[in-house]
Amino acid sequence: MHAGQFTPRQLQRQSFGALYQQIGVETAVGSATPHQLVCLLFDGFLEAVAQARGAMRDGHIEIKCTAIGRAVRIVEEGLRAGLDRRAGGKLAADLDELYRYLCLRLTMANLRNDDLALQEAARLMQPLRDAWLAIAPQADRR
Repeated sequence: MHAGQFTPRQLQRQSFGALYQQIGVETAVGSATPHQLVCLLFDGFLEAVAQARGAMRDGHIEIKCTAIGRAVRIVEEGLRAGLDRRAGGKLAADLDELYRYLCLRLTMANLRNDDLALQEAARLMQPLRDAWLAIAPQADRR
């Protein structure tokens, strides 16, 4: 057996682990309120950035690229796509600009292996996540 090959037992463990994680996420999504779904997006973003940083540090380029791609998709297809620019006014416009900037920084981090850009992305997203969590009691009462 050479590098990159797995025994059937290792593949089975990996498959079960991935399946367990996927089921956990699907269960969380299936039973989540709209407010909780946004929390899941924030958490997924921060997790993807952390994974990208670790992969970058360890020299795992493919994992880094995949993780950064996932973070960009969360921002573009989740957070930005969910903005109501008409009803959201200036706040929605400001968030849209921030999300655009985050995607730019993530892309540059990927191209340049720039850990500082990844740190900046996480640092900019963390207060949004914290603020979103803080309004959970009001959101759950609706």
